[in-house]
Amino acid sequence: MSVENIAVIGLGYVGLPLAVALSKKADVVGFDIDAKRVAELERGLDNTNEVPPSELQRNSLKITADSAMLANRTIYIVTVPTPIDEANRPDFTAMLKACELVGGVLTPGAVVVFESTVYPGVTEDICGPALEKASGLRCGTDFTLGYSPERINPGDKQHSLDKIIKVVAGQDAKTLDRLSELYGEVTEAGIHKAPSIKVAETAKVLENTQRDVNIALMNEVSKICDLVGIRSSDVLAAAGTKWNFLKFQPGLVGGHCIGVDPYYLTAKAQELGYHPEVILSGRRVNDSMGPYVAQRLIKLLSRHDQPLKNLRVGILGFTFKENVPDIRNSKVVDIYAELASFGLKPLVHDPMADPKDVKREYGIQLSPMEELRELHALILAVPHSAYDMLDGGSVSGMLALNGIFVDVKSRLRPEAMREDILYWSL
Repeated sequence: MSVENIAVIGLGYVGLPLAVALSKKADVVGFDIDAKRVAELERGLDNTNEVPPSELQRNSLKITADSAMLANRTIYIVTVPTPIDEANRPDFTAMLKACELVGGVLTPGAVVVFESTVYPGVTEDICGPALEKASGLRCGTDFTLGYSPERINPGDKQHSLDKIIKVVAGQDAKTLDRLSELYGEVTEAGIHKAPSIKVAETAKVLENTQRDVNIALMNEVSKICDLVGIRSSDVLAAAGTKWNFLKFQPGLVGGHCIGVDPYYLTAKAQELGYHPEVILSGRRVNDSMGPYVAQRLIKLLSRHDQPLKNLRVGILGFTFKENVPDIRNSKVVDIYAELASFGLKPLVHDPMADPKDVKREYGIQLSPMEELRELHALILAVPHSAYDMLDGGSVSGMLALNGIFVDVKSRLRPEAMREDILYWSL
């Protein structure tokens, strides 16, 4: 690889593994505005569990919260979050702050690459001008832009950075070659050169939109199966024997990718005068699943001849998906809030989530596993590996007589339960 001095802006799920990998090949500075996060990483602790302590402690990556250390870099890679606001509109606050930060130290000949999920046109139409304003340099002449969408799947150790094909796009041919060489050093799977930045931006947002729509279909089918009186998991097992059946599962769709990215694509479509129907319909279905699960449980609780406020309900799992500590946009919150609106006070346990973060962000106090006893209902919301030890016997032991077990992702079989227990799943 040609000599490059690299800065990675944002050291979360995406930025940290990339910065660590690149530091084995080049001079890399990893920057994050969170001083606590930086201090933890300097001690070899990654609370996202993406990079093991041994990797952090034996590489040359310089980790900092000091923007002065970003000076004299030849490539800047921006991996900051791109969330949505309360109206489901794209929020570019972090990206624009990153542009201001990078623009303050940008020098001629540098390349600024964005990995954050955006709609087509953001890199060139929003970030380019922001960088020009902050630097006083001309985009496309003094510096150039690139886009290489992140494809990290949190908690997935099989599809790590080096095993994922990297899509790369550049503002011009020279930039594209330069970035292809750079990323080619850290991925064994190969490089796909997109013909334009807009193509790469659209490809990224499409990847998660496709998953979202397919999961929405499974969620809708699960509701139909419930009305018919059959388990969707049994239907999917049968349908899945066909060679071209796509094996998606119903469930809660949260987090910072699948539950967010489709709104970036629909925002651009609406800006251009097109109202996307399938994508937004899928979003509505998936956003409805937390309240749906809770409301279904409320109906089932009628088998207990007591006021709802007197019933004990437990929830296993709080993070947005299994085996990750990330609580951002967790849809378990929707289940909790809906149950609370009926006067219930659910007990929540999660071995992965930080209790302080859950309390600060959602006002919910996590409970120890020992407190989830004599429950009238138990919801297995997030099937962490730590819950793999649960079987029909152990679940039955947590439930009172005529208890209800809500198995959101169908991890156990109904026949494994005690005979008096009512089993329900998506």
